Amino acid sequence: MSDRVIITGGSGRLGRSVVDGFSAAGHQVISMDRTLPETPVSGVDYRAADLLDAVATAELFAEVGPDSVVSLAAIAVPFSAPEDVILKTNVGIAHNVTAAAVAAGARTVIIASSPSIMGYGSPVEWVPPRLPLDENVTPYPWHAYGLSKYAAEQVAAMFAQQTSRVKFISFRPCYVIAPEEWQGGPTQQGHTLVERLDRPELSAVALFNYVDARDVTDFLLTALASSDQVSNGAVFFVGAKDALARKPLSELIPEYFPELSHLAEGLTGDSPAFSVQKAKDVLGWEPKRSWRTELVE
Repeated sequence: MSDRVIITGGSGRLGRSVVDGFSAAGHQVISMDRTLPETPVSGVDYRAADLLDAVATAELFAEVGPDSVVSLAAIAVPFSAPEDVILKTNVGIAHNVTAAAVAAGARTVIIASSPSIMGYGSPVEWVPPRLPLDENVTPYPWHAYGLSKYAAEQVAAMFAQQTSRVKFISFRPCYVIAPEEWQGGPTQQGHTLVERLDRPELSAVALFNYVDARDVTDFLLTALASSDQVSNGAVFFVGAKDALARKPLSELIPEYFPELSHLAEGLTGDSPAFSVQKAKDVLGWEPKRSWRTELVE
């Protein structure tokens, strides 16, 4: 079934692939962002929008009348702006977009969170109860970005307590790799993928997580099509089947995080530190792409 879908943050690293994929799947896509993309997708309705303006956002959503909303817009990199700005911006956008979606009659709202809410990289020793991490492990965000994304999940959960008419889903996409980055383009932190593989310290801070933007798009399309199978307010990790590393994490994690050595013993072969089993069990979704098959070295 074709939906009228608003995608916020459609001009961003992940948003571009999501807009392209949803349009190719036959959905009527309205992309909302502060800026318009350099290379627009044919047939997509692009709107410049200030999503921090609650009234303007509500009016724009009411005009569009979406069936579904995918909320990607946010300051996307920790410490890329003052902490108070990141917190106010990301939480404000999450609330404004969700409230506008509900008021405009959307049936499904999918909100982007982040694995960084879990607390890895904390300057205080962080030891989770287990690895790989799954959705039942309690988050302990330690910076404004992580807190803002955890709050975005709680925004979805809050609205799920207000109405059963709308299905709310939060997802935690791992370190997003855009299609051009497989060809040598710079990643979010400015390094190439080959550099991140050759210098494990670059990926160690995030426990070597990653995901292809097209796999995230496939997850979102699957979640939209199968939202009736999801409990309201559900949360999913969305990552690759393997780790962004040339060595097993059972060897690498003890090197960079000795306090996690006992948890990493089972992460042999190419096993990642983040589980996507819930998405497989609930939605039947699995990632298709790996750096081993996509990377042009």
